[in-house]
Amino acid sequence: MSAIHVVGGGLAGSEAAWQLAERGHDVVLHEMRGVRGTAAHKTDRLAELVCSNTFKSTEVTNAHGLLKAEMRALGSMVLACADSARVPGGSALTVDRDVFSAGVHERVMAHPRITVVREEVSALPSPGIIATGPLTADALAETVRARLGLDALAFYDAIAPIIAVESIDQSIAFRASRWDKETMEGADAAGAYLNCPFTRDEYEAFIDALIAGDQFTAKEFDAVPYFEGCMPAEEMARRGRDTLRFGPMKPIGLRDPRTGKRPWAVVQLRQEDRGGRMWNLVGFQTRLRIPEQQRVFRMIPGLADAEFLRFGSIHRNTYLNAPAALTPHLSLRDDAQVLFAGQLTGVEGYTESTATGLLAGINLSRMLRGHEPVTPPPATMLGALYRYMREADPAHFQPMNANFGLLDELANPTRDKQKKRELYAERSFAALAEWMPAQDIEPAWKHDAPVMPAAVASAHAGATA
Repeated sequence: MSAIHVVGGGLAGSEAAWQLAERGHDVVLHEMRGVRGTAAHKTDRLAELVCSNTFKSTEVTNAHGLLKAEMRALGSMVLACADSARVPGGSALTVDRDVFSAGVHERVMAHPRITVVREEVSALPSPGIIATGPLTADALAETVRARLGLDALAFYDAIAPIIAVESIDQSIAFRASRWDKETMEGADAAGAYLNCPFTRDEYEAFIDALIAGDQFTAKEFDAVPYFEGCMPAEEMARRGRDTLRFGPMKPIGLRDPRTGKRPWAVVQLRQEDRGGRMWNLVGFQTRLRIPEQQRVFRMIPGLADAEFLRFGSIHRNTYLNAPAALTPHLSLRDDAQVLFAGQLTGVEGYTESTATGLLAGINLSRMLRGHEPVTPPPATMLGALYRYMREADPAHFQPMNANFGLLDELANPTRDKQKKRELYAERSFAALAEWMPAQDIEPAWKHDAPVMPAAVASAHAGATA
């Protein structure tokens, strides 16, 4: 069997190469750094972290922690290296970035079935995995775009925050579309949007807070032009106090059912998922820092207790319109053995990127051995993330991170948030414990400490007995 080519030696590519090699395949891992650098990286080591040094929470009652626990069950090499490089960070998996990347680099370079080649790749190898990340070189990006179509590839994120529906005060926010139009299939007759109405005083206070909010300062490599269609909300506010009121916050065609009158301004939320659990703040892409987003956007009437499932951002990020261009296992539609992984697929975050590389390696190995590719059940965080990339509206697709809004509601919901998340974890592990043996994937039930609710630990003990 000829060697499999993995393009990109970041988190996803390193994980994918390892998974393939551990399953008996010879792998050529192509990494451009060492021949040609990027504006973000400082070394030529594999899996160099260029932003934060944290993989976020390890607690299974946190969406990121739950995803990690699932990845550990699947045998993630990158997370094992992160454990070895861990530094104090509370419940977060925080690492010494140099020790971490050196650990991944040494393990991959020492694997007898992996050959690392330093070169820039501009073709799509088959069989192979493309995991070149948000700074994909222009030549390869053009190859991908030519293969998939002009609209399949984006070069920057203009992301608005997403709010959990149960945290929206719907005694204030009302459901309606402008002039009662644009009702969505499955939405009630009142309209497709949730609308948060402002009085004049509320609007003026909100604009003041928005203008004064502390922003991220873009690094040179991260700078993007502000096109009119992705202008940060705070930049629009600086153009004039009424700019937002005549733009994304225009109240035209809407009446507040509490007063029967048109509000002074309105923030609209658009349904992000089929289950109606995730709602996007329309037109509110932003460069505000996360604490500022929480403070300022909770000033919106109806969002005082908002739970943010995704924060807003604008930054350089090459990514694919996965639901429009890729198969459910994130491959080319005309060649199932050319898979994509990492941020290029439209996921956000270290853990999410690594997870797609892990599953890409598993799936390419399966296909080369004559089996069908698989995705975990949607009751798991990884399966739910893949479902989002399969079922999201291509017209509004934007990168997504792990969050509980991706999961289906529990059969017997509870109002206790902590208990709810424990039940999500229990359901996830039960689903994974049933799914893995059915796919001939041997569990590696190794989880972070402190581990998980007793019921989940009991389920794991039964799964591995």
